[in-house]
Amino acid sequence: MAFFLLCAVVLLAGAYAFLNGFHDASNSVATSVRTRALTPTVAIALASAFNFLGALVSTALAVALTVRFVELPEGPQGLGILIAGLTAACSWGIWTWWRRMPSSSTHALVGGVVGSGAASTLVGGQNIAGSSRVIWEQLALPLLLSPVIAFALAYLLVFPATWLMRYSSPRRGDAGNRIAQSVFTSVFSLGHGIQDGQRTMAVVVLALLAAGETTDAGIPTWVQVSAALALAAGTLCGGWRITHTLGHRLVRMDPLRGMSAQAVSSSMLFLGAFWLHIPLSSTQTMASAIVGAGANQRFATVRFIPLREILVTWLTTAPVTAVLGGILFLALSPLL
Repeated sequence: MAFFLLCAVVLLAGAYAFLNGFHDASNSVATSVRTRALTPTVAIALASAFNFLGALVSTALAVALTVRFVELPEGPQGLGILIAGLTAACSWGIWTWWRRMPSSSTHALVGGVVGSGAASTLVGGQNIAGSSRVIWEQLALPLLLSPVIAFALAYLLVFPATWLMRYSSPRRGDAGNRIAQSVFTSVFSLGHGIQDGQRTMAVVVLALLAAGETTDAGIPTWVQVSAALALAAGTLCGGWRITHTLGHRLVRMDPLRGMSAQAVSSSMLFLGAFWLHIPLSSTQTMASAIVGAGANQRFATVRFIPLREILVTWLTTAPVTAVLGGILFLALSPLL
């Protein structure tokens, strides 16, 4: 029984990684395609390649996330928690893609697993959740603050960027910013792979520990390569429905502001990965940076109706997936 449940977790983790890349491809390419810095084909190929490379170097982060995120019981119950949480996260990803709404895959996974874990506590009477302080400080707080910081930094970065270009002709300045955007598309995709590759790896390692297949929290090579391939494949397929939302519906985007948004969001992903060692949502950092850079023209240029829809989606992601994860675990529990 445990073996089949383990296989189910691995398959669902692969589906989650694929949907992550598919859903978040828009974050990497939206501004570059919108400002014609890159063609859609080149942009998505670059994003896919650097997502793959980023996922391959995210091992250390995956280990840290595995240790502090949640303490699963061994056996079918622990595997059932992961199955319910992953299914909730994948379902939310498909739903938000269909509605053209950028949403955090990290929030969805955290909500799904925490919700299914809470349902497990009700059924089995065993507290499996990690420290609430750790979840708040290492997961919830960074994910809540990062959009505000990304907005502010992108808004402020436009000022020095404009000053540096004061003697350049508009045509020459736009050409330079488009070149910078091409570079930052690759850098952001690398950071996205580093940040989001760890999610899938951490889940699979948790499943291996719960199934008793390993006692080491290290990342096996096959897990690392499989997660990287799934993430890159999803990115290569590209969820263009959300690209239109980010590139066209929020603000008027020009090469300078597109470059500013990508520079800020890329920097934040690498800062969170290698210095602070905390997970950040690439969706939230990029969308907030786009709005911040666009609002620097004047706040009237921000289209508040789609922005309000995105904010509602962000705020409801974790609660909805938590409820859904709990319901799925309760439905699955008679089989465990």
